[in-house]
Amino acid sequence: MKIAVYYGGRGVIEDTTIYVVNKLVEVLNELNVQVRRYNLYEQKNEIAALSGTIKEVDGVILAVPLEWYGIGGYMQQFLDACWLYADKKKLQNMYMMPVVVAVTCGERQAESILRNSWELLGGKVVDGICTFVENQAEFETNTEYAKIIENKAEHFYRAVSRKELQLPSGNSLIKRNMATTSIPLTPQESEELSKYVSDDKYVKRQKEDIEELSQMFKGMFEKSSAGMDPKMEFIANLRTNFHAPEDSLSVKYALQFADNDRTLFIEIRDGRLFCSYPDEVPAADVNAKLTRAVMERIVDGRVTFQGAFMSGDITAKGDFKLLRQFDMMFRFQTLV
Repeated sequence: MKIAVYYGGRGVIEDTTIYVVNKLVEVLNELNVQVRRYNLYEQKNEIAALSGTIKEVDGVILAVPLEWYGIGGYMQQFLDACWLYADKKKLQNMYMMPVVVAVTCGERQAESILRNSWELLGGKVVDGICTFVENQAEFETNTEYAKIIENKAEHFYRAVSRKELQLPSGNSLIKRNMATTSIPLTPQESEELSKYVSDDKYVKRQKEDIEELSQMFKGMFEKSSAGMDPKMEFIANLRTNFHAPEDSLSVKYALQFADNDRTLFIEIRDGRLFCSYPDEVPAADVNAKLTRAVMERIVDGRVTFQGAFMSGDITAKGDFKLLRQFDMMFRFQTLV
């Protein structure tokens, strides 16, 4: 059996993803699996050509650290190349195990991106590793965590060797309605393509085009929601996606929208949720300031509350530990 590991981090010593990958490789080697590792940051000018390496293996592991948001540029670039240039027949039914190691919130969102991307490529996804690491030393010296990682590696080995049957995914329906023909490339064309996709000016232009489209759709959304009761804005989203904390947590959030000077007051008390736009805002544990557009991205699942704070889209005062607690209580459906 041959397994390829594609690592999408920066290779820094503080990255616990490297420890997890090393542990997975150690177990697979003990099972007589040939493992080939690709550090995307070391081959950033050849990432497009790396999509051709998939045809040489029986399964893949996609490993990314989550430092602030998403799966990182290297891994996204690699998946884009797989969609455009990889052997689709070889990808069909190939097993992939996602590995996401986060130092901030959003690990489930990143895992969802890897999972959905691979299913759209036609492959199958095996339950992988998705974790938040607050203390690197404690995590890497925890024998129980090590045992979990080893069990995951063994399960992945069994899934690939036995061609484990899986229930169908809705992404397979989407895939059938999308173009799936790969583009045949000569070695010379692959080399030229690698230079093209690593061109910073090209990438910058693509980001500008995406931002322009985002603004266009934002305007369309604002027009369609013009008749919405302002006293109910976002409240239905919060109620639908609320998950009561297991402990008797009592917390209050005051979210002030800078573009209309209204404040959404959120209180969790005795496992119950209370939301309103009061004329006089009570004292809160967290006072946050943001725009309605940022809140729309949060309730759409495109960014987490803490992620928006880390990127500067939200300013806040109060108990910062409760920022992550917000994301744990309100689990909005992830959009990818």
